[in-house]
Amino acid sequence: MLRIAIAGATGRMGRMLIETLSKNPALQLGAASVLPDAPALGKDIGTLCGMAPLGVVTVADLRSVTDQFDTLIDFTSPAATLAHAQLCAEAGKMLVIGTTGCSDDDKQQIAAAGARTAVVFAPNMSVSVNLCFKLLELAASIIGEDSDIEIIEAHHRHKKDAPSGTALRMGEVIAQQLGRNLKDVAVYGREGVTGERDRKTIGFATIRAGEIVGDHTVLFAADGERLEITHKSSSRLPYATGALRAALWLQGKPAGLYSMQDVLGL
Repeated sequence: MLRIAIAGATGRMGRMLIETLSKNPALQLGAASVLPDAPALGKDIGTLCGMAPLGVVTVADLRSVTDQFDTLIDFTSPAATLAHAQLCAEAGKMLVIGTTGCSDDDKQQIAAAGARTAVVFAPNMSVSVNLCFKLLELAASIIGEDSDIEIIEAHHRHKKDAPSGTALRMGEVIAQQLGRNLKDVAVYGREGVTGERDRKTIGFATIRAGEIVGDHTVLFAADGERLEITHKSSSRLPYATGALRAALWLQGKPAGLYSMQDVLGL
């Protein structure tokens, strides 16, 4: 049985991961972390999540319980994720990262951890979203040069980074297929007299409102027609299911930095 540690266990994703994990007979919750000043520190995580006691008491530092888990799943913040990546690299623990908002330097540090242990790092763990990436690659290869491309994403008011990691990955997939560098062609919002649109650019529009879990639409607008590829999340369950699937897939894998495309064989 694979023993899982959950970082940020009382957060929205942490609770969903624990609830989903508890229903999988191939997985066992081994450890759960919370912030050092959290009221939930030192309490049974099952009780905190409105479930029966699970016999796992929350800790502030996962270093104190590395003997109790095999794989860590992290959907927290870039700073916490980097600390956990170093911990897993040093302790030989596998790592699944769904954290967004990571800088290029952060990604380099995660890649360095991947040189020492097996890591799955993805901006979105949903199986359907990762299928969308393949559809976008196909669409870009066929109609991308003749289309204006816009990416529209919407999330809940609490999300701290923008555009979302998923939207950025969508842009990267399209740009790579078209032989462009996203950093050179991305346009993040428009205001004022911006002039005629450059077809080689990829536009991003961001919405933050209410409790929207996550909506993404990529628009390929050609002369006389347009194609829209849309994914909408109604709950965080797909992210949790995908992350746990990635954790199971990692078993026995050599050190390396993997993506959900690797996990799904795409």
